[in-house]
Amino acid sequence: MPVTIYHNTRCSKSRATLKLIEEAGFQAEIIDYMKHPPAPETLEVLLQKLGMQAKDLVRRNETAFKGAGLDQADERTLIEAMSREPRLIQRPIVVRGQRARLGRPPEDVLEILE
Repeated sequence: MPVTIYHNTRCSKSRATLKLIEEAGFQAEIIDYMKHPPAPETLEVLLQKLGMQAKDLVRRNETAFKGAGLDQADERTLIEAMSREPRLIQRPIVVRGQRARLGRPPEDVLEILE
């Protein structure tokens, strides 16, 4: 079953997670989500696989979050904001089949690689 990582090369957690995937013997499909932000529909699927709501995936400390006044935003607004501004997305996200994990900490992704 293929493994996909929504990866940010500038993020140490993302790099560490990719290294764990490779050490586990997988060659991941790497999606540089900063260059190719996921569409709102893709984010909805990812959230479902993660078992999260948008408020759990958004990076609240980002300037883009604070500047956009997203503190009280609803699910749809947060999803659309993350799609427009991918810096708002927690990273990395690893997907294998119908399961996904956030690599925070990186070791959390190991359970979907077994």
